[in-house]
Amino acid sequence: MTTGSGRALSVEVCTDEQAFADLAGEWARLYRACRSATPFQTHSWLHSWWLSYGKPGALRLVLVRADGRLVAVAPLMRVRRPWPALVPVGGAISDFCDVLLDDTAADEGAPALAEALAGLARTALIDFREVRPGSSMERVYRSWRGPRRSLSDSTCLEVPVLPMAELVGRLPKPRGQRVRNKLRKLRKLGVRWRTVEHHETEPALRRMLELHRLQWQGRKVTPEHLRPRFLDHLVRSVVPLARSGEAVVKEFLLDDEVVTVDLTFRSGPWAGKYLYGVHPRLREHKVDVLTMMLDAAVDDLVSDEPSVLSFLRGSEPYKYRWLPETVVNQRLLLARRRTAPLLAAAVCEAAARERCKRILRRTGTAPGAPGPA
Repeated sequence: MTTGSGRALSVEVCTDEQAFADLAGEWARLYRACRSATPFQTHSWLHSWWLSYGKPGALRLVLVRADGRLVAVAPLMRVRRPWPALVPVGGAISDFCDVLLDDTAADEGAPALAEALAGLARTALIDFREVRPGSSMERVYRSWRGPRRSLSDSTCLEVPVLPMAELVGRLPKPRGQRVRNKLRKLRKLGVRWRTVEHHETEPALRRMLELHRLQWQGRKVTPEHLRPRFLDHLVRSVVPLARSGEAVVKEFLLDDEVVTVDLTFRSGPWAGKYLYGVHPRLREHKVDVLTMMLDAAVDDLVSDEPSVLSFLRGSEPYKYRWLPETVVNQRLLLARRRTAPLLAAAVCEAAARERCKRILRRTGTAPGAPGPA
């Protein structure tokens, strides 16, 4: 097809895993050309995820090229339960899912992706979860010609990147004074931190997951975080991201012992705290771990590009102590006329789940998420 600008567009659906691996160079250029992208859309993250979690024969990468240059990618996979659907590669361990659009070709790329997805979907629903406001997938959604629905998905909480004194100064006076006391306690204990060099990333990630296991021992933990495939994925993906500056791993030491390891992702004006592991020893000292990690994060970020620090998915009460802004991810459902009943079923199921959550919250039986040590 030819666009209004006279450029020739071509669309390809890639189902070959080796071809996915070979896209690394083109994918990296496209990632840099897409301002809304986060590290969850890098080739390092998504290809590594596929190696750990992908299913043979399920890969569906929609690739759009303009005059031979890759200008749009929709990384999808085919699933069959609870109904036939195309869902993003990246799964539940990715806080944001999105397509990639070259900003200089988005007016052409978004409609081309929408048309290609309509042809690919056939009897399947396109179910795009965890779409961050302002993401490229929103442009594809607006270009969609068939039935569609936008639902609320996970809640994310964000604070501005400010010097710690200013971040504390935003808080009500009693709360701000408590935080200052906690910071003084950290200094008195002698807790210090360091940024891990990229060639030390792998052993640091292994320590982080071991500390994470200790941190949640005897409490309800996300089971996936303890599985070998998750460790394999983190090592494969985060090591190159650390090398490029899109991932930062920090170690916190007490008496020369590593007691906390923290993984933060970065992309342009955005940074997000993905995962951390905390030694129970800090709980014995009654250390406020989030305050400790924020102190280290803003000290590093305030002189750099990021202006927003996200706590990523989850609305745990301890996060609200920092007066965060609430940002709600979206679930974008796209259907053809023949698959409109699947869209209706997905909307009904989501509504039923939300009603159950409200009932559990009212009765006090909803699963809790305790704060960090």
